[in-house]
Amino acid sequence: MTDTDYGQTPLIEVKDLSKYFSIGKKSKLHAVDNVNFTIYKGKTLGVVGESGCGKSTLGRTILRLLEPTSGQIFFEGEDIAKYSKTRMRHLRRFMQIIFQDPYASLNPRKTVADIIAQPLIVNDVFDSKAKLAERVAELMEIVGLATRLSDAYPHELDGGRRQRIGVARALALRPKFIVCDEPVSALDVSIQAQILNLLMDLQDDMGLTYMFITHDLSVVKHISDDICVMYLGQIVEKAASRELFKNPLHPYTQMLLNAILVPSLSRRLAKKGVVHGEVTSPIDPPPGCRFAPRCDYRMEICTTADPKLREVTPDHYAACYYVEQELGLNSAEPEKHGESGAEDNN
Repeated sequence: MTDTDYGQTPLIEVKDLSKYFSIGKKSKLHAVDNVNFTIYKGKTLGVVGESGCGKSTLGRTILRLLEPTSGQIFFEGEDIAKYSKTRMRHLRRFMQIIFQDPYASLNPRKTVADIIAQPLIVNDVFDSKAKLAERVAELMEIVGLATRLSDAYPHELDGGRRQRIGVARALALRPKFIVCDEPVSALDVSIQAQILNLLMDLQDDMGLTYMFITHDLSVVKHISDDICVMYLGQIVEKAASRELFKNPLHPYTQMLLNAILVPSLSRRLAKKGVVHGEVTSPIDPPPGCRFAPRCDYRMEICTTADPKLREVTPDHYAACYYVEQELGLNSAEPEKHGESGAEDNN
């Protein structure tokens, strides 16, 4: 593959992906509901939204750490949603994850070298201890860990170094795709910048593809090529990073951007975008837009039919009847709750 292929060839394609959790005998929590998107090779898709909107569940479902309720997950053109455990074990060499908590995700009883070596040992990558040690030393150098820390334990290190261990472990098997599950949220601001720059440098050097999950809009703007905004298990807006920040269309996205604190003594707090109202329960949600109870622009149709994610301007997608009305678009045929086919697979 040539360099020009990066950014043009899909690596991950998600179609109508849903993940429900059973609550009691009949109820279901809609953690991820009918999600669609594409991540291109060598690019970063940012996924942003409030805590509990389903970002992490989406990432883990794509990796099959959680089994999908319905939908398709394509990796390099092959639907992996129905892969057996044996096929998935081989595939996971190319699909890795960096976890949010750089301490809880590391085994406190293993040294730095042992933690980084673990995926190499499990997958029988090397036939000698010398080659294994050489690869571990190489990975430590790549992520900026001093070799003197090889025999250190996680509790002896600060948060930044711990997260570098997580990055090295994710890189061990030379993956193509990495889910970054809020990898800097538990770090100090100065350390956040170091880890973000490391991830971006690694992407340039190795052609990595990221799905970057975060609730911090400033972070997602810095690292992402494209951004999906999630609300209660659904994608409500999707666009290129620059376009989303320049021209947010969905009322929820506008509220998120208005919530960003700007270091300016002269700027007054804007009244527009104040969040109010009750959050819709993700357990058996009623028909209609899930953001409607908190939206200043809701219409009657917003409470009776699910809005579809559709292209409202070139390469800019939104799931909002108000946006369609403002742009003079004909509303897509309303999708009745429960007719997407996801319920049939429960």
